[in-house]
Amino acid sequence: MSLSQTITPELRQWIIDQASAGVAAPALIEGMRAAGWNEDVAIAAVELVLRAHLDKVALDKGLPPAAPVPDPALAESPLHIDVGDRQVEVLMAMANPRVVLFGNLLSPEECQAIIDAAGSRMARSLTVQTATGGQEVNQARTSDGMFFERGENAVVARLEQRIARLVNWPVQNGEGLQVLHYRPGAEYKPHYDYFDPQEAGTPSILQRGGQRVATLVIYLNSPAKGGGTTFPDVPLEIAPRQGNAVFFSYERPHPSTRTLHGGAPVTEGEKWIATKWLREREFK
Repeated sequence: MSLSQTITPELRQWIIDQASAGVAAPALIEGMRAAGWNEDVAIAAVELVLRAHLDKVALDKGLPPAAPVPDPALAESPLHIDVGDRQVEVLMAMANPRVVLFGNLLSPEECQAIIDAAGSRMARSLTVQTATGGQEVNQARTSDGMFFERGENAVVARLEQRIARLVNWPVQNGEGLQVLHYRPGAEYKPHYDYFDPQEAGTPSILQRGGQRVATLVIYLNSPAKGGGTTFPDVPLEIAPRQGNAVFFSYERPHPSTRTLHGGAPVTEGEKWIATKWLREREFK
């Protein structure tokens, strides 16, 4: 019997009622298993019903529709994820907002190789100007930066393959890797990474690959003090440690994703990071 035949209106309403009452998804699935449901079917049913319900609630509230997002394989709470050429550590995971801290994504030698390759090409960082679709100097961002082309050199190509395996998202859906350098006092004030649908320049930006749906910030060195990645709405601060990376996804371009984030001021030393933004479709 197909999944669509097994999900009756009564079951659908029961799942919604239980979730609305605060029953967590694992408890819902266990309750269905105890009632004789196949575990795989129960998992799929709960996911399907709750996703459709949440999308309807969001649309009723006037929110933009949700999009599929990159999704690390964390269902079984692994300590490591195999990305082919290394074991990446899972150091912390949060469901809402979806924030995951990874360790050992890059070796110290790879971090230094990226810094060295970027060094001579650094310039005052620009941000996307959603009002026009162009780029501008943003006073909220006081760093220097540059972009690599996708697969531009061996270490960048290797990193991009790791990221694709780590978050289950195609390499071609990623923007070019951006490297940023923050000197003492430099910061990036809280902001969102998605493109504001209300801005006039957003439609032209989206032609290159759709919305941004996830961000991976990779720490290329360990500043002596400061420079953490902050999430003010949570609140949460991720300490910048060389080789680690913080991932967060946002299924719709709206503050309800709670992905407001920033780069805290560096108070001693300097900070080097690499950022990979992931789009809905192939980035061209």
